[in-house]
Amino acid sequence: MTSSLPRTPKSVAAAGALAAVLFATAAAQEPQHLNDPRLARLDTAARSLVAVAIDSARAAGLPTEPLVQRALEGATKDAPGTLIVSAVQRLAADLGRARAALGASATSPELEAGAAALRAGAGPAVLAQLRRSRRQTITVPLAVLTDLVASGVPVDSAAAAVLALAASARDADLIDFRRAVERDIALGAAPTAATAAAAAGVFGANALDVNAGARGARPGRP
Repeated sequence: MTSSLPRTPKSVAAAGALAAVLFATAAAQEPQHLNDPRLARLDTAARSLVAVAIDSARAAGLPTEPLVQRALEGATKDAPGTLIVSAVQRLAADLGRARAALGASATSPELEAGAAALRAGAGPAVLAQLRRSRRQTITVPLAVLTDLVASGVPVDSAAAAVLALAASARDADLIDFRRAVERDIALGAAPTAATAAAAAGVFGANALDVNAGARGARPGRP
């Protein structure tokens, strides 16, 4: 019978050090967000995959809170785990595309607004042009663009309007512009005509020529 080799203090210490290294490696590989108590609302498989997506975004320097909130939104709606994971992964990809278009200095709110604009159909070139056209933050212009598209304004017309106005307009003026467009559409105006009319009303007669032939009196007004 073969006898086991005696374990010397050095071998015991080496074994202990190796175990510590292996434990640390396993801990490093485990997604850090896996233990986020907010994600406990997801099933085990979805929680693990969402945590991986969030940690990958964090490592890439992208904002992670929007990803957590997207997962929680899915959980609130009782969406299947696979759909929640896909939604989080898509948002992470959109945030990455927004950062590529807006630059490394883009703030978290700008990246969120940029991701929403991309999902609305605006191309990365629109985001990059908007970044160049304005010194101050472009969170509001991006949000206005997205809201216009959601109201039925064609994405090209919405992008042209925001790009034409954002360079010199204040955020408050852009918000007034968006409200005017939405109001006119609700009153029956075609979205493109409403965009042109609202720009003229808020910024002056020659502010924007989205569709000069369609521009006219706002519905319900003299």
